[in-house]
Parts: sequence; C-alpha cells; structure tokens
Amino acid sequence: MIKNLLQFTAFIKSNATGGRILIFCIILSLVMANSSFAEHFNNLLATHIGPKLNGVNLRYTTLEWINDGLMAIFFLLVGLEIKDEALNGELSDIKSASLPIFAAIGGMLIPALLYWLINKNTITVGGWGIPMATDIAFVVAIINTIKSKVPLSLQVFIKALAIVDDLGAIIVIAIFYNTGMHSTYLLLALAMFVVQLFMNKLSVRYLWAYIIPGVFMWYFVHHSGIHATIAGVLTAIAIPHSVKAGVSPLKKLIHLLENPVNYFIIPVFAIANANIDIAGGLKNGTGISALQGGILLGLILGKPVGITLFSWIAVKLKLSKLSEGVRWPQVWGIGQLAGIGFTMSIFMALLSFSDVELQNTAKLTILIASLLAAFFGYVVLNLKKIKA
Repeated sequence: MIKNLLQFTAFIKSNATGGRILIFCIILSLVMANSSFAEHFNNLLATHIGPKLNGVNLRYTTLEWINDGLMAIFFLLVGLEIKDEALNGELSDIKSASLPIFAAIGGMLIPALLYWLINKNTITVGGWGIPMATDIAFVVAIINTIKSKVPLSLQVFIKALAIVDDLGAIIVIAIFYNTGMHSTYLLLALAMFVVQLFMNKLSVRYLWAYIIPGVFMWYFVHHSGIHATIAGVLTAIAIPHSVKAGVSPLKKLIHLLENPVNYFIIPVFAIANANIDIAGGLKNGTGISALQGGILLGLILGKPVGITLFSWIAVKLKLSKLSEGVRWPQVWGIGQLAGIGFTMSIFMALLSFSDVELQNTAKLTILIASLLAAFFGYVVLNLKKIKA
C-alpha cells in the first residue's frame, strides 16, 4: 500500500500530469456540452449556491463560484510566485521585470488593431477586446507540462506577462465594457487591502491575518463591478516574504496552494468553461466571417507579433533586457501560448455581443484559435534548434 501511495504521489507531482488532466477535462466538457446531457450541465452551472442574509449576498451561481471564487485562489498563487521571483529571483532586476509589461502591452494592442482593421465596417467591430485577452490558467497548465524544456526565466516571464495582460483586460472592461461600478464597494475593498499592508508593516506573520481581510476584499470587489480575481493578486502583494525562524509566509502559502490549484481548481475551471455548443457556433450570420477572421488573426498572429515586437523594441532601447538563456524564437513561442484567449476572450465576447448567434460563433472561433495557439506555442518551445 505504501508503495502504491508513493507511486500516486510521484504521479501527482509529475509536470505532465496536470496537462493530461486538463486535456481530459476539456474533452469531457465539450462532450457534455454537445450531448443530451447539455441542458442538465448548463442548469448545474446556473444553479445558485450560498446564503443571502441581512443584505449580505453570498448566493452565486456555480459558474460564478468557480470563475470568481476558485480562480481568485489561482491568481493568489500566481501572484505569490511572481512576487517571489521579483524579490529573490528572475524578476529582481528592474530591466528584467519591465519586459513582461512591455510585452503585455504589445500583446494587447496589436491583436486589437488587427481585429479592428478586419471588422471596422461590420456590426462586430465592438468585439475588438476579444483577442486582447490571455487565459492564464490554461497557459500555466501547458507551461507545467514542458517545464524541463523551458528556462525558469521564461516560465516566470509568461506568468508575469499573463498577469499584466489580465489586469489590462480588467481595465479595458471597466472603461469600455462597463455596465456599472459601485464606488462604495471599491472603497471597502481598498480598505481591506490597506489592512493587509498594515499587517505586513507590523511584521504580522500569521497567514490568517491576511486571508481573512482577503476574503472580505474578494466580496467587496465582486460586488463593485470589477472582476473579483484581482483580490487574489492584491492579497499576494501583501503576504510577507521575509524569513524568520526558517519560515517564509509567502513560501509556505505557495506550498499549501500548489497541488489544490493544479489538480483541482484548474481542472474544475476547464470543465466549467469549455462547454461550448459547437453546432451553435457553426451557424451562419451577418458579419460572421469578419468576426472569425479578427479573432483567429488576433490570437494566433497578433499575440506573438505584438509580444515579440514590443519586447524587441524595449530591449533595443535598453528599457528592458532578456534574461540569460532566453532567445528570441522562445519569446515568439511564449507569444503563441499567450494567444490562448479561451475563457477571458469568451468573457469579452459575451460583453461585446448581445446576439446569441454571434456569441456562439465567437465562442467556437475562440476555442479553435486557442487550440491552434497552444499547438503552435508547444511546437516552437520544443524545437531543439531554438534552445540555448
């Protein structure tokens, strides 16, 4: 029994395992979404769970709990990893730390421009935000399957880039796709963040002293009109990193979250969000070809071009620098992976179009573009000729 337990532990820790589980979950979700079980599946995701008492509303749909709740924990983990690298690792140098920011800006502007150029005379022009997004959960899952073939600096680069990309997407949504923001909740969320920073200033090292305000901050952000996952990033910023008595709260929390995130949260996220109606997406309608072209070119071509071009310009102007062991073809490969827009792009599509037919077409095109981007990125990063 002990031998079997050790074998199972080794299986769970294998980098490739997370990728296999992710692929299985995507296929499972697509099968359910296009079968007789589809209605039951969608009803389950739309089921409201949680209490609503005395003005405090914690009653959200299953999908909201997954996308806003569980994914806040995912963003917390990624934020912790990036903070660790910024303080002690690959991003500790200011020029290395600035590169993902320039790359993310290019990775948002060029895809949006390509989409706009293709759709400028159609009814779908408002969807320019769709190819700007990167689905960090799926990108991280793929990176985890090829960790041994990708330099650590490149792994950190794509995670930091995706975080900046998602923050950019949140800003775009708040400014251009805003359906109403609540300043009171925003101020309350900010107050919780200040509490966390104050705890850090006082050198409080108990994790609960940061998690409890973080939970309240998540609630306030969720009701403010901004995507609630930002609470995870802000909480990560506040967690102490200094080592006393041999223990770093930041490292401790990373260790606690790694397996639950990789082997529960990301798979559940995939099952909930890959349920795309393929038949519905194949229906013809006005402006659909321009919509498809804009999404495909934006994610598959615009992302790597924007990320590589802006990174190259930043390096040439000596505003940033490539980390040791990283080559430009690898940056292109990372740019391809950043074209996995998936759930963030779908979210943008739902905000952009009220027409169900356009929504379905956008969803299917995003799925195809994301799969192609994942394939191209995986192939490029596995080419022996480009490795340093």
